[in-house]
Amino acid sequence: MREFSLEEIDSVLDLASSLEPFARGKKSQMLEGKILALLFFEPSTRTRMSFETAMKRLGGSTINLGSAEASSVAKGESLADTVRVIGGYADAIVIRHPKEGSARLASEFSPVPILNAGDGAGHHPTQTLLDLYTIKKESSLDDLNIALVGDLKYGRTVHSLAYALSLYGADINLVSPPTLRMPEAIKADLSSKGTKICETADLNEVIKTVDVLYMTRIQRERFPDPLEYQKVAKSYRLTPEFLAEAKEHLIIMHPLPRVDEIIPAVDSTSHARYFQQSFYGVPIRMALLKLLIGDEDD
Repeated sequence: MREFSLEEIDSVLDLASSLEPFARGKKSQMLEGKILALLFFEPSTRTRMSFETAMKRLGGSTINLGSAEASSVAKGESLADTVRVIGGYADAIVIRHPKEGSARLASEFSPVPILNAGDGAGHHPTQTLLDLYTIKKESSLDDLNIALVGDLKYGRTVHSLAYALSLYGADINLVSPPTLRMPEAIKADLSSKGTKICETADLNEVIKTVDVLYMTRIQRERFPDPLEYQKVAKSYRLTPEFLAEAKEHLIIMHPLPRVDEIIPAVDSTSHARYFQQSFYGVPIRMALLKLLIGDEDD
């Protein structure tokens, strides 16, 4: 997200808004004849399927690497060689990989555009764009006071989102267990941009003042020590009762999947937006695909 200017982000959000009717079923052939390759070396539901949906809603098609164990990766093929080969089959590649910097590495060898669908504990820029789109549609990006809650150390979604929010002048509350704080390098970058940051381990300190509550899962798969995971696994748990003192217009977001940090009873409250947020991934990814591989006269 550090490569995006505010103007570029706004242009993507505006294009997504114009394409949203196609995400809801209006027919389009904007990307007819184009092929998108999906390379997911980590599990995914929403990101993988929303990219696939976005491509097909615009009239294009997809090819899928499938599980890495069933591909030449299992034989020792390098990521560089994999993207060189698949770049010859497709017009763009979406990649998710467990190692930070993997998408950037892939872009150095691929003959076609690379879309980063998450690189380990690094960044998840397309998730950030759909998060910003959700805030714009369901709340406001102006004078925003937001709390990022949960795993801020390994959570790539909040790393990317924090950078983008700094461009909008948002006040950012970082709420996490002490062992899962936002990396110091990211906090330093945000502070250098003049972003107002408040850091706490207590969600009660911010629940009355924030406009957006961005919950995240404590990610078991990122912990090298299972015992360390168990210590923080249930640090935060949203219930309707806990939300009683929240602002009336508060919206709750979550990149999903959730475990037990938001109980199902919250789903029916006026604050819940995480399922709408998941849908907004389709128009955002439609916009990115059109910008990257669409014909200029469409």
